[in-house]
Amino acid sequence: MSKTTRVVTLTINDKEVSAREDESILTVAREHDIDIPTLCYLEGLSGWGSCRLCLVQVEGIPKLLPACMTYCAEGMKVKTDTEKIQNYRKNILEMLFSERNHVCSVCVSNGECELQSLAQKCGMDHVSLPYRFPSYDVDSTHNLFRNDHNRCVLCTRCIRVCDEIEGAHVWDLAGRGIDTLVISELNEPWGDSDTCTNCGKCVQVCPTGALVQKGTAVAEMHKNRTFLPYLNAMRGNNG
Repeated sequence: MSKTTRVVTLTINDKEVSAREDESILTVAREHDIDIPTLCYLEGLSGWGSCRLCLVQVEGIPKLLPACMTYCAEGMKVKTDTEKIQNYRKNILEMLFSERNHVCSVCVSNGECELQSLAQKCGMDHVSLPYRFPSYDVDSTHNLFRNDHNRCVLCTRCIRVCDEIEGAHVWDLAGRGIDTLVISELNEPWGDSDTCTNCGKCVQVCPTGALVQKGTAVAEMHKNRTFLPYLNAMRGNNG
C-alpha cells in the first residue's frame, strides 16, 4: 500500500501557501510566482544543488538552505530575498565569473546566457575577486559541437540530461575543486566517443557558452529546451 503524501501549509515571503511535503521550496515558490534564481536546476532533470544561487532562509535554521533540495514542512517560514541572501548570490556570481573565462562580448551565447542574465538580474556590476584566467583545452573534435572548458560553470546539466533523458552517459566529472572538468567518456576526445548519439541535448541545456553548436558566431547560439518536460514525463510513465 503506497504511503499518502501529506499536504502542508507554510509561508514564503509572508505569503501562506499549501504544498505537498515531497515538493521542494523552489517548486512551490515558482508555482506561486515567487522568483528564486537558479543555475544548476532545470525542470525535467533531477535536482543537484551545486550552484547555491537558490539559497533561502528558513526560520529557526541558522544556515541558508538550497531551495531546490529542501522539502516543504508544516509551519515552515521561508524568506527568499533578504539582504543577506542578495549578498550571497552576488558573491557566488562573482566567484563563477572569476574562476573561468566568461567574456560575454565574444561569446556565441551572448544575450542567451543564464550566467550573464543572472548577473544583470542580481545587480552584479563588477567582480571584486582576482580573475584566475585559466587556460583549459577546447575540444572541437566532435563534427557538430564544441566543448569549451573555459566557459563551464560545472552545473552538471549536460551530465544529467545525457544520463537521465538520452540514456547515453557520455559525460562525467574529473578533478577536484575549481579545477574540476566535465569530461567525455574516460577523458577521451568528444569526437572519439562511441556512446554519444549526436542528439545535442547537452548543448541545449548548457546555461553558458561551454557547449555550443559549431558554426555559430557571436550571439548566434540559441537554446531549445522544449523536449525536457515531455521526455522526462515519458520516462516516468515507462519506468
